[in-house]
Amino acid sequence: MDPASRRAAVLTSRYQTASDADDTPQVWIYCDCLSAAPGQPVRLFVSTNQPFYEVVVLRDGVMPQVVWQSGMQDGLWQVAPDDCSVSGCDWTDTLILPVADDWPSGAYRLVARGLSADRSVAMESEGLLLVRPNDQTQKQAKEQGRLLLVASTCTWWAYNSWGGSNHYDGICGPNRDHYAPVVSLNRPYDKGFVSLPKDAPRVRLETPPTFDAPLRYPHMEWAYQTGHSRKYASAGWASYESHFWRWAEKEGLAVDLIAQSDLIDHPEILPQYRCCAFVGHDEYWTWTMRDAIDAYVDRGGRVARFAGNFLWQCRWDSAARQQTCHKYEAEQTDLMARSATPHLTTTAWEAAISGRPGALTFGLEGSWGVYAGWGKCGSRGVRGFPIYRPDHWAFEGTGLGYGDLLGDPSGAFGYETDGLDYVIRHGLPEPATGASVPEDLTILALGLATTGEVPGPEDPDYPAFIGDMETKFITKLRYGDDGPEACAKTLRGNGMIVEFSKGLGKVFHAGSCNWIAGLSGIDPALEQVTRTVLHRYLTD
Repeated sequence: MDPASRRAAVLTSRYQTASDADDTPQVWIYCDCLSAAPGQPVRLFVSTNQPFYEVVVLRDGVMPQVVWQSGMQDGLWQVAPDDCSVSGCDWTDTLILPVADDWPSGAYRLVARGLSADRSVAMESEGLLLVRPNDQTQKQAKEQGRLLLVASTCTWWAYNSWGGSNHYDGICGPNRDHYAPVVSLNRPYDKGFVSLPKDAPRVRLETPPTFDAPLRYPHMEWAYQTGHSRKYASAGWASYESHFWRWAEKEGLAVDLIAQSDLIDHPEILPQYRCCAFVGHDEYWTWTMRDAIDAYVDRGGRVARFAGNFLWQCRWDSAARQQTCHKYEAEQTDLMARSATPHLTTTAWEAAISGRPGALTFGLEGSWGVYAGWGKCGSRGVRGFPIYRPDHWAFEGTGLGYGDLLGDPSGAFGYETDGLDYVIRHGLPEPATGASVPEDLTILALGLATTGEVPGPEDPDYPAFIGDMETKFITKLRYGDDGPEACAKTLRGNGMIVEFSKGLGKVFHAGSCNWIAGLSGIDPALEQVTRTVLHRYLTD
């Protein structure tokens, strides 16, 4: 088997699905919506090969609270179609979850338990439902200083491979070795997307590798050993938003939660809040979702984005509950890329067919990052953001000075970052001439990242996972060719913290997926910055 085929086989050899070929105990669950309003009934779809099952619903937080239990139900075995990751499972709904009027906004874990004949638990799996704030809470949001957290649900679904495929790899195509440009929401989440044990490794390496250490990816090794999804650390409530949610709860912040799709489906919610936040890995957006945020900021809204890798434009079909992103192949395979519909194309924001640079919304974008602290990408580089403008109000109370690192104790810089093209004048970074950014954007901190793993002459056959595909793709977009000289320019990426005004509003963007790792009690300076930014944006 050639190396490419061997890699494809490894990537697709392990995925979860409801299959008759697996005679071990199975139970799976999903629901008919990403988010629900209090008082809204939600349909649950459960499949199990056990005689009975039950569903327990917990509101997640520092101390998860049980809010509903189904009691024991007769089991119903429903096989997942081979194309379920694209077309959905098409299962029969088995329960109605009555979301109560008094359920506060938040994330609710749907724990499905397959019960054997003696009623013992044979298997568990989890789904997730977001509950939106009710009308009264929205009306009081500004007065009460409530924060709106927008979950990166488009990125969750881009990485969810339950059934075999996601936007990265899978069992699509004639050779069953291709990623899925279209993914369905009508299927369960991968194991590790909803909850995780505390010792689950993050993508960013805990410590730099020694000089002669082989290339390793500990989070994937752990996933293989424990039966979790290989993508658990790349996306999902468990690895990202849940950390911020628990930190905010401990801080006494009043936070409400919506899905990205609610920016479109429930446009009345966002304007009720003085500040909205994005955290973790926030990679995929539709054109209309960006429209909602741009309009919000123009009207005076504040955005606090502690997240990285703003890169791909995707497309949503709410009726079919499908997400589309053709990514690298959009110009060849996405019909919308060849029509006069830039709002429907599905490629990188930097691509000419999109015509809407990502930095115009959040000040930074992933194509100028992106990888730091794992694989062969800056694995021995900085673990925090090097500070260039310590006199900015965001750093008040930290004691940080020029050249100090913010987030170093927790490794907050990485694993994917957002950056810009820049120049250094008199020791301070500025956006490069011609960069498509808001006029008054100020670069506060800047660290180095890279767009790919490129082997040196001493290790041409090293086992790269990231590789250089992203480098060549971005280089082709930016320079028209992907030769060695052009790729060398693209490899030199970065991650930044910036702030800017836009219309009547403001945006603070700390461009790193791993920022949330600093909200764990080991990184007081990073916690102070987070606290300062949110307080100012909620009260200013």
